[in-house]
Amino acid sequence: MQSLVLTQPGELAVTPAPLPSSPGPGEARVRVCCSGVCGTDLHAYAGNQPFFTYPRVPGHELGVEVVAVGTGVTSVRPGDHCAVEPYLSCGRCIACRQGRTNCCETLQVLGVHVDGGWRDEIIVPAAKLHASAKLSFEQLALVETLGIGAHAVARGAPEPGESVVVVGAGPIGLAVAQFAAVAGAKVTVLDVNAARRAFAADWLKVDTLEARGLTPAALRAALGGELPTLVFDATGSMAALRAAFLWPAQGGRLVFASLVQGEVGFDDPNFHRRELTLLATRNSTAVEFRRVIALIESGRIDTKPWITHRARLADVPAAFAGWTRPETGVIKAMIEL
Repeated sequence: MQSLVLTQPGELAVTPAPLPSSPGPGEARVRVCCSGVCGTDLHAYAGNQPFFTYPRVPGHELGVEVVAVGTGVTSVRPGDHCAVEPYLSCGRCIACRQGRTNCCETLQVLGVHVDGGWRDEIIVPAAKLHASAKLSFEQLALVETLGIGAHAVARGAPEPGESVVVVGAGPIGLAVAQFAAVAGAKVTVLDVNAARRAFAADWLKVDTLEARGLTPAALRAALGGELPTLVFDATGSMAALRAAFLWPAQGGRLVFASLVQGEVGFDDPNFHRRELTLLATRNSTAVEFRRVIALIESGRIDTKPWITHRARLADVPAAFAGWTRPETGVIKAMIEL
């Protein structure tokens, strides 16, 4: 057994891992087959993920096979292939009682607050497993990323035909754009990276614009004379988050789908003048996991273009620094165990 540990910013090491114990009541022991590399992992590697402590076994985008289940578990059985909902919620706080388990008061996320799935096997609550008899392990490992996009879009609630701008064409931005398009919105993606803009245009068939130097007047002109009524920021950039307040139209909505350290400032009179609505979005819920799996199974969501890089777990320490560089062209890297 082995695990991949982020010992401190910039340092990954493959280390021996103890064999997990037998699953307790309500738990399942799973073999990790694939794990995606997320923006959270990249930020933790760089040392600027606000909820992360070291050392830590990362990994929360997981495609797994059930090995054993504890007493009382009927939702999955050994041999099932599953996506893992990595958000460990208490089930008792006000958010959980409202079904908003994604923002539980004491939320712990696998691979962030507690050790995650960059290891051979792990024990998880069986209720956090979502089985599919049709999807590959790689597709199952993508469900968490797609679920974040699906939840963000649910927060923004676009209407069919509504003008939507997504700032940032990384994995989360692409997932947001994909689900906004599924909702019937007219989607435009902004990014400074030409390759990512081309990827979004070719794969998602959405409009794209160069973000560098863009002004509200130029955006208005590009969109046919009106600013968008719904804007998502998925950049992880403080400067972009501040600039995002410029993009929505009068009465528009702004959804922060990315996270930065520190305080985000904005011009209050301009915010009030337009009566903007500002929304945060965090993680996703079981509802999104089930919906994403059904959409992939039906063929409405195509996962083939997502995975651009792969590596075996033992090879990740040598490859990881390259994955952090934009010129490497990573959309989604997948760790194969």
